[in-house]
Amino acid sequence: MIAQLAFRNITYRPWRSVLLFFGFGIGVAVMIVLLSIGEAMLSQARNEKLIGGGSVTVLPEGIDLEVMKTGGIGGLFFSIGNASFVYRQLLASPRFAKDVSVVAPQIEGRLLYARAPDGKEYPVNASGEIPSATRAVGAAPEMITGEWQDDDGDRRWIAPTMAELRHEIDHFHTPSDSVENRETWAEWHYFNVLSQGGKRWVFISFIVGGDVTGEKWGGQLGITLRQQPTETGNREPGNGHRESGTGYRVPEGSERRFRETLDRSRVRFSTTDANLVFGDSRVTVLPDGDYEVRAEAREESGGPGRIQVNLRIHPAPYAYFPGVSMGSNGFLSGYTVPALRASASGTVCVDGSCEQLTAAQAYHDHNWGVWRGVTWEWGASRAGQYTFLYGRVYPPDSTASVPPLLVYLIDSLGFRAVFRPKMISYEDGRTVRVGSTTLRVPSHATFSDVRGEDTLRVEIEVEDAIATDTRPRRVMREGERGDPLASEKAHPFFIQMKGTARISGRLDGAPLTGTGTGFFETYR
Repeated sequence: MIAQLAFRNITYRPWRSVLLFFGFGIGVAVMIVLLSIGEAMLSQARNEKLIGGGSVTVLPEGIDLEVMKTGGIGGLFFSIGNASFVYRQLLASPRFAKDVSVVAPQIEGRLLYARAPDGKEYPVNASGEIPSATRAVGAAPEMITGEWQDDDGDRRWIAPTMAELRHEIDHFHTPSDSVENRETWAEWHYFNVLSQGGKRWVFISFIVGGDVTGEKWGGQLGITLRQQPTETGNREPGNGHRESGTGYRVPEGSERRFRETLDRSRVRFSTTDANLVFGDSRVTVLPDGDYEVRAEAREESGGPGRIQVNLRIHPAPYAYFPGVSMGSNGFLSGYTVPALRASASGTVCVDGSCEQLTAAQAYHDHNWGVWRGVTWEWGASRAGQYTFLYGRVYPPDSTASVPPLLVYLIDSLGFRAVFRPKMISYEDGRTVRVGSTTLRVPSHATFSDVRGEDTLRVEIEVEDAIATDTRPRRVMREGERGDPLASEKAHPFFIQMKGTARISGRLDGAPLTGTGTGFFETYR
């Protein structure tokens, strides 16, 4: 009966029936296509080799997954800066050992150009992965013949020795052709050490300055000793000349400065390792990853003093900042911290009298770039079980808005969090003398930030400070980290401070607290 009614309806309204058949057919076809696309995308989403392998894929913030899977603009052509750092300190770190069983770093479909022996270039699609890691997540290709094993480069990427890690992040650089004002190029190893129960500073700078791609460049070794006043109130440098009581004499509230200037023929630096030779002085990375720092210099301005430093700097495990390089329009500024939390042992000898250091608080960083007219905010401090680093750079002639601070927080297992406070508030409650000029400098500083449910507040109490006038065009004085080829600037006085930092807040739902000693810098 139903078939008869359907047949009679077709014969009664043939054109309407044809239209309905076509409409229903098109609808079914569209549904089949959509289901097929959905099934294909689901299959891609389950494909461990599509992006990175495993059950969790780590991507740069802001990447559109749909664009990646459908091969749209950008597709899979992206990279993660400091990917090896992300691997070692996050994905494969001891902190997440209970949650992350295997990590397989991969990159797929990278467009490269291969040059043939005849000089022609050919576009190729290249992929990169660590064979052992890819095999561990079950995504290794089937081998028909030959072997597919980790080579030494793979091993260094996932598990470098401590010495290899230092060389990787702490080597020297040369300016590219796009960098302007290369005569103001400078790069340096910087160390600071606290001794005498935190009352004496020792700053050591190995500075390579000038256009190192030409012939007009050289080296300068600078060492500054600063004896903090017994009372932390305002005291003019040179007052309270009392014996320091440990090996050699440094008047309270003042500093002794030592310097050695070297011709480029006596300087050896490398773009592949962190070792540096300055005549008879040097920085050497030892096989276990410690730094050996040997330095000799005479007191500046023809003074009779002489200093000899022989220290071994031991960076704490995981306590490093991998490095960043920023720049535009010919400006470049680079920075890395191989030893954010470290200890120093050895001797500091002045005029033949020596102070023995054992596990003294220490720090080491490395800077490079062009520095004329550049200023910054910077600080690094311990805070109980935590150590933090903050900073921002102001390029020369910058009219842009003030960039937020970068605050980098670590604990004994390495990277813990990043915060971005918009500003740092200073209270200028101290005074220092620079020649005939009296300056008001910070006595207190605070900054804070909220990142989702995480919060951080930092309070700094300045216990001592020194200032350097950077206005004259001169080679940088020893121990200073200001503009090595200074020009006139809006804030010409470089302020170095030592003090106590306190942190508070919440991190991952737990209280965040700690107190410790650190060094801080700004301009006035």
